[in-house]
Amino acid sequence: MTSRVALVTGGTGGIGTAICRRLALTGHRVATNYRNEEKARAWQEKLRADGIEVALAAGDVSSDADAEAMVREVERQLGPVDILVNNAGITRDTTFHKMTSQQWREVITTNLDSCFNVTRPVIEGMRARKWGRIIQIASINGQKGQYGQANYAAAKAGMHGFTISLAQENAKFGITVNTVSPGYIGTDMVMAVPEDVRAKIVAQIPTGRLGEPDEIAYAVAFFIPDEAGWITGANLSANGGQYMGW
Repeated sequence: MTSRVALVTGGTGGIGTAICRRLALTGHRVATNYRNEEKARAWQEKLRADGIEVALAAGDVSSDADAEAMVREVERQLGPVDILVNNAGITRDTTFHKMTSQQWREVITTNLDSCFNVTRPVIEGMRARKWGRIIQIASINGQKGQYGQANYAAAKAGMHGFTISLAQENAKFGITVNTVSPGYIGTDMVMAVPEDVRAKIVAQIPTGRLGEPDEIAYAVAFFIPDEAGWITGANLSANGGQYMGW
């Protein structure tokens, strides 16, 4: 397998960490962004203790200028980006009639605008090299909606709209663009939810359990090899059967 440069946004989170680990273990040179350097360096050292090296670059993906500077720093450290995983995301949950414009904007900007901000600085290079992999990490709630998450569901649904348009524009350049839509995953954030609430969530999942971050990382890795070059514009639902749309 050819070793390529992979940039995973939001890589220090639960799902992001699993993606970084898997891509590094499959031989790619991996980088992620950070906003808090102290926490990022501690995260990096923890991975190094397991023999995994992930480069770091400062950058707030909600800012187009920050995102471009972050991409250029990754290029300086590792080389041109061939694999981009748009994984960064936040929540600001509340019912819409109580939602502030700030809660709306923060989620849309971080979760959806970031796809433009980070993809724009890498797409020309991918087109010139005739190879690229772009993967959005969306959500089951972008497919089915969720009470109290109008902002989050809108952003995540928008990510797949971005995917299918970009896939059409770049297919002839050897670039595939796909989406992975996770269900409820056993990250620290989900495990912090009260046990009785988690039990109600699990009761809605046919497999009877939460997903593991490594299972989402596997779904991401599926889209990367040359053998996956004919799969583009797809959405891979990884939710334990909780939502079974076409």
